[in-house]
Amino acid sequence: MFASLAAALLLAQTPAPGPAVQEGPISTAAGGESAEALRLREAVAYANPLPRGAPEADYPLVAWCEALVNGHVALGETLTGADPLDREIIRLGKLEAADFRAALQAAEARQSAASRAAARSAAAEATAKWAPLEGQEEAVRSQAFGLFFGLPGRCEHAARRLRENITTPPATPAEVGLEE
Repeated sequence: MFASLAAALLLAQTPAPGPAVQEGPISTAAGGESAEALRLREAVAYANPLPRGAPEADYPLVAWCEALVNGHVALGETLTGADPLDREIIRLGKLEAADFRAALQAAEARQSAASRAAARSAAAEATAKWAPLEGQEEAVRSQAFGLFFGLPGRCEHAARRLRENITTPPATPAEVGLEE
């Protein structure tokens, strides 16, 4: 199944051919991700299990994802020997956290009190995961910073769904042709 998912993702990234006759400048760059490719990636992301402790609902999940990224960035900023790659990872992490924060802010008014409370709790739990590293030696912090494997793919899709107020369920692998 993994091979078929990988093949489907590769095919989904292939841009559709443009019209035969084009007026004006000819674009040689891909026009971005097609709606079908995005739907396929989202189906795969929602079909995969989340890590233990990650919330299932989109709003608390995005809060959890933001807190993990912020913790990773904060850890990286404690390193005195950060190399250019470390600094780039920190820069990208800040951008990713800002994207998650913007999605949370866009959706906050639409959330119930229970959903907002679940988001605060999820963020606190994710933030606490970084606490044991605070007093460690730089070598330990550096190793932990370098070993952070990233977030579940569902984080980016959940953030997009919050920003765009998408309330319909995501497609399933069967609905995008990955399963029979």
